[in-house]
Amino acid sequence: MAQTEQKMPLRAAVENLVRHAVYKQLGLNVPRVVCAPNPLVVNVSARHCHLTKEAVEALFGKGYELSVHKWLYQDGQFAAKETVTLIGPRSRMISNLRILGPCRKENQVELALTDARLLGFDVPLRNSGDVKGTPGCMLMGPNGFFEMDSGVIRAHRHVHMSPADAEFYGVKDKDFMRLAVRGENPIVFDDLLCRVDPALRLEVHIDTDEGNACGLGEGTFCELLK
Repeated sequence: MAQTEQKMPLRAAVENLVRHAVYKQLGLNVPRVVCAPNPLVVNVSARHCHLTKEAVEALFGKGYELSVHKWLYQDGQFAAKETVTLIGPRSRMISNLRILGPCRKENQVELALTDARLLGFDVPLRNSGDVKGTPGCMLMGPNGFFEMDSGVIRAHRHVHMSPADAEFYGVKDKDFMRLAVRGENPIVFDDLLCRVDPALRLEVHIDTDEGNACGLGEGTFCELLK
């Protein structure tokens, strides 16, 4: 995941409070985005993989447990210290592919379009977990190899949100929104998938190609639109 991710959105929360105070002090109507129940966090999701316990043990040894390198923004999610090498078509490889924990019930590799083309993959744009009919790959770890029959995807850009966030924006689970990025290279991304769950924090994930296209960086103003 992108290094812009952090455990708590301190900067975003402070900026939201400051905007609210400034508008009130000036006697202006507070914009809707400033009144949102939670500050919007937008992060770039770099190439990574989610693995089952079986895959982890095949790659790192029987009984092996992933260790935490960095906690991610969503509760309980972390970037592991462990990485693997991905072997694609025609033996093209990407080393140091980060594993995200904890282990899942299905194996999944998420690549940007540039990554996929570099490896020789023809990967579909899919929602996380929708891996039927997707290409597979070979993963290599310090203890051996693990072959995935399917699961290599380009992840659909999406927004995690709680029911309170969904109510504020007037959307429900699996609806689509737009993300407006108001930086030096302003872009509006359509078809932003909503994932609504009480355990989720308000956070948008876009891939590295999309992040580079809009020049997303710390302090870039972004807005969710229906």
